[in-house]
Amino acid sequence: MDTALRIARQIATEIAAEPRQVMAAAELLDGGATVPFVARYRKEVTGGLDDTQLRTLSDRLTYLRDMEARRASILGSIRDQGKLTDDLARAITQADTKSALEDIYLPFKPKRRTKAMIAREKGLEPLLRQIMADPSQDPARLAPGYVTDDVATPKDALDGARDILVEELAENAQVLGSLRDFMQRDAFIAARVAKGKEEAGAKFSDYFDHREKWADIPGHRALAILRAAKEEIVTIDISPDPETGVARAEGIVARGLGPLAAGPGADWLRGVAGWAWRVRLSNTMYIDLLTDLRKRAHDEAIRVFARNLRDLLLAAPAGARTTLGIDPGIRTGCKIAVIDATGKLVDTATIYPFQPKNDLRGAEATLLALIAKHGVDLIAIGNGTASRESERLVADVLKRLPKGTKAPTKVIVSEAGASVYSASELAAKEFPDLDVSIRGAVSIARRLQDPLAELVKVPPQSIGVGQYQHDVDQRQLAKSLEAVVEDAVNAVGVDLNTASAPLLAHVAGLGPSLAQAIVAHRDATGAFPSRAALKKVAGLGPKAFQQSAGFLRVQGSEPLDASAVHPEAYGVARKIVAACGRDLRALMGDSAALKSVRAQDFVTDDFGLPTVRDILSELEKPGRDPRPGFVTATFADGIEDIKDLRPGMLLEGTVTNVAAFGAFVDIGVHQDGLVHVSQLADRFVKDPHEVVKAGDVVRVRVTEVDVPRKRIGLTMRKDGGGQPAPERPKAEKPRGKTTASAGPAQSQGAFGSALADALRKR
Repeated sequence: MDTALRIARQIATEIAAEPRQVMAAAELLDGGATVPFVARYRKEVTGGLDDTQLRTLSDRLTYLRDMEARRASILGSIRDQGKLTDDLARAITQADTKSALEDIYLPFKPKRRTKAMIAREKGLEPLLRQIMADPSQDPARLAPGYVTDDVATPKDALDGARDILVEELAENAQVLGSLRDFMQRDAFIAARVAKGKEEAGAKFSDYFDHREKWADIPGHRALAILRAAKEEIVTIDISPDPETGVARAEGIVARGLGPLAAGPGADWLRGVAGWAWRVRLSNTMYIDLLTDLRKRAHDEAIRVFARNLRDLLLAAPAGARTTLGIDPGIRTGCKIAVIDATGKLVDTATIYPFQPKNDLRGAEATLLALIAKHGVDLIAIGNGTASRESERLVADVLKRLPKGTKAPTKVIVSEAGASVYSASELAAKEFPDLDVSIRGAVSIARRLQDPLAELVKVPPQSIGVGQYQHDVDQRQLAKSLEAVVEDAVNAVGVDLNTASAPLLAHVAGLGPSLAQAIVAHRDATGAFPSRAALKKVAGLGPKAFQQSAGFLRVQGSEPLDASAVHPEAYGVARKIVAACGRDLRALMGDSAALKSVRAQDFVTDDFGLPTVRDILSELEKPGRDPRPGFVTATFADGIEDIKDLRPGMLLEGTVTNVAAFGAFVDIGVHQDGLVHVSQLADRFVKDPHEVVKAGDVVRVRVTEVDVPRKRIGLTMRKDGGGQPAPERPKAEKPRGKTTASAGPAQSQGAFGSALADALRKR
């Protein structure tokens, strides 16, 4: 079978598609097309594969092509050795994983001098063959015949024969495959505390004497055990059940010898098979399963991180509203930045309401003046040190507003990653004369206005919505998170005339260099009047324009430039407009008129039914934002510290992070509470993402408060009094304190502390 077709069939099975769809998508991706572009504008070619399918397809394509290259290399190596048989070539061709390929190649792989090689050099292989040929003979009677100057005793002869057989069994692909299947199905992973490490590793106490099936251990628990082992707190063992599993493993190895008749030789051979398991193959399986477990846990952690990041990036934007951002501080003061509706910095200040200056009146006067001067609509308060004190200060200031003045809505905003942005080269270039803390206040304000536009300036790993993120494969993590950012940015679309270079860099087909070139061109010549004007940017060729244009928005003379209709399809859109007998601007948004036409009437050789339907949908709701409406949680008055909490309290909060074992919720006391997966609903929940996502506003009931360890247990079960909070009308002003989530309120280390509680509640 053709290699490309074989790969296409395998991927098609994995992503629930047809091989022809896979081959078409692969051709587009190989030609330089991006996943967002293919998913949105080449549906006819791929048969409607979505971005998730295309991401998986791209990853698997790389893996399987690498495997094909390795397959060819192995075939060539064995052929060059003169050992390639038809059966061997067939086995190599049919191997469906890299592990299976390497198992087959193991006996032919060049290796350093081994005990088996030495035994063969001493002429002991014939002894092994004699025993295997007639197992009824006693090996002890055969061995003296192989005593030579190099082989001192009959025991040495038998040991040499044993070494040869052990190597053959350890390099038997069928034995390795059967053992791996058995171990993956039946093995247990066990952790034991290292002697004298009880106190130093107290946070890992749940794993001091832990044992469970390897196949069943969830990723977050595996990561915790792996971290404990890395810190030398526990030792890990992966092995079959000692009562029944060891005998089964030895039996699998013995089957590699083929059928054996009764006799002393057969007993000796079976004994060598047991020896091979104990001294070599058990360790091989341990390494294989530990590697597989690590990869499985890493993949799960990266999926959790990616999903949380996507939810944060696509969180509801407060929109174009004048916002005052506060980066709270005690000794160094609270840094303040006011940004207008477009995100432009218009004013800054520093207030010192807390110790040691205690300039409360001055702070209140400054805030009142800024609110009045700029018509502030939102106040974004960072959730770091002194955030609660700053929130109380703002609440008092709002009470002092002149009668009839509309009070701004105050919102607690996650600072996660803001300090990273503040100290970055990007921030220094944008605000060279601003103090780092003031830059942080700008970031806090902007991430309330538009989380996506601001969070793309922060390395995803710094946003802190991961699970053991520093333990996982960093290259794989970075690749996955970059894909999430790219998909989110292109799903929303980007205003060509207001977007920052970091935001433009994530638009399909652009990248950092072209993004900088676009901003430089915009600064030099003014706003882009149309999408077509993008072609004048130095270095931006036809391919980049094709890939990016549909995701860029321009408010200008061409109404379609502000929509998701791609310039290549403007002709189809205008035919639809003509058929409706309306002006384009008048038609856009007119559902009744658009429903009067049939999509199939506008299908051409170049634009199929999926594209025409997308055009109709876009004309019906031009430039629609897929993100939800802006809603904030209402914090209860008087609940400002973990010490204020009591079991039974019903509170409202914002989901800040979702892990495999549950969801973290900010309820206004600076330390997030944990809703364990078993407490998310009155039904069995396998994946917390089935119920909640980062940014959701939920109602929870407090079930447990552990002040010394800063742990808060919450429930959303009906019998516990918690259900997702209903969405309030957007115009309604929330009472009390409010919060909007752009990241977790707790530190990354909270995963470790919360994990212990989570495990106990299972």
